[in-house]
Amino acid sequence: MDIISAYREVGSYRGAAELCGTTHKTVKRVVDRFEAGDDSRPERVERSRNYDAVTDLVDERIKRSHGKITAKRLLPVARTAGYDGSDRNFRRLVAQLKAQWRRNNHRGRRPAVWAPGDYLVIDWATVGGLHVFCAVLAFSRWRFVAFATNETATTTLMFIAQAFEQIGGVPKRVLADRMGCLKGGVVANVVIPTPQYVRFAAHYGFAPDFCHASDPESKGIVENLCGYAQSDLAVPMWTEAKVAAGRDDVVLDVHQTNIAAREWCVEVNSRQHSETLAIPNERLNAERDVLGQLPSLRMQVGPPPATRKVDRLSCIRYASARYSVPTRLIGTTVTLVQDAGRLLIIESGSAEVVAEHELAAPGEASVLDEHYGGPRPVPGRGPRPKTAVEKQFCALGEPAEQFLIGAAAIGNTRLNSELNTLLALGAAYSDTQLLQALTRAVAFKRFRAADVRSILATGAAAPTPRPPGDALIMDLPSAPTRSLDAYKHTPATESEASS
Repeated sequence: MDIISAYREVGSYRGAAELCGTTHKTVKRVVDRFEAGDDSRPERVERSRNYDAVTDLVDERIKRSHGKITAKRLLPVARTAGYDGSDRNFRRLVAQLKAQWRRNNHRGRRPAVWAPGDYLVIDWATVGGLHVFCAVLAFSRWRFVAFATNETATTTLMFIAQAFEQIGGVPKRVLADRMGCLKGGVVANVVIPTPQYVRFAAHYGFAPDFCHASDPESKGIVENLCGYAQSDLAVPMWTEAKVAAGRDDVVLDVHQTNIAAREWCVEVNSRQHSETLAIPNERLNAERDVLGQLPSLRMQVGPPPATRKVDRLSCIRYASARYSVPTRLIGTTVTLVQDAGRLLIIESGSAEVVAEHELAAPGEASVLDEHYGGPRPVPGRGPRPKTAVEKQFCALGEPAEQFLIGAAAIGNTRLNSELNTLLALGAAYSDTQLLQALTRAVAFKRFRAADVRSILATGAAAPTPRPPGDALIMDLPSAPTRSLDAYKHTPATESEASS
């Protein structure tokens, strides 16, 4: 309700002032002006500020610094120029001029619109002591993630080749964020790729492309390309590893993280993307029609791999250590590839990984039981009879062999001549009784022919030793008991004594 209407309704200055939330003097002044027909208001004169004299000086320095200079550094200059106001008032001036400069000098950017088959965007990041490689197809948003222990050119080109193979084609360009491993030099802010990267690009048929330094418009989706993989994959794994170990200085295992990365990529690429509202795998199927074809062979990156010939022990030597391979490869030549602390042994003919070992220290051996059909059998150093007497005695059975081993252990040097005596005892009694006697002799460690003759002479009267059985548990009868207080002696009182 305006002041004039309120005054007409209530008929008093104070009542109208209470309704309009003002004073009665203001109501009277407005009513008098309205009744006099004078609706003109005096123009409001802009009040001067105590920083008006230095406004141009501050504005020039803000423009020269592109809005980055602070009020703290401008205040001494303003004091010298004659400003004598408060620090707070001066900070307000600087904030106003900075806001005005940003409004007039903002960088208007437009969202990137990617065509199918144009760009594969790559970048590196570091988390958990490992390096994370990310590659994203710009149109379909199909994602490839892998972990490594370094960011060398060999590792980068290997991951790019793996990404191409999983995509099923080659895009026209690969956009990188000025990676040092792929950058041979910079001239006029134009990145010159390394000769190795140029050969790699020519082999696959794409054009290398690099972002400009400190230029968001040239980066596109390269900026923070690995942020999603870090926050949703690497950081949770690293956190769980630190919780399980109970400390913070934990380094992730590159093989376990790569397994998790493959599973994560399958999940992400089959889920609807928040920006495109489409499933990356489905858009990739449509994008493959415009991608270039993969070459028939993958280009060899880095130095040629080492080769070794498998020896008769079904092993190869690498860096003064021994590594086993399947026995079917004895005499053949295999290829060795060292990958992140592991040694991959590849069959030359089929390019199949036939063995995978952790790197061993010089002088050590890494032997896998499955390469030899099972674990190593216990060496058999039992009796091997040669003479007729030895063969006849060992033919009695296992007790005879155990008797021979025990007799040799105690140093019975007359054992060879005593075998004839033992065989004669078998003929005098029987082979069954002789075996029983030999078994008893082994149990009691009596390894001479006279001991066996004594056991045979005793016959069935000899006690048979048996292992101890279970503990005997039985319930004992219980008797009624009473407390020891019942037997306590209490001296009689005077009244009891007199009675």
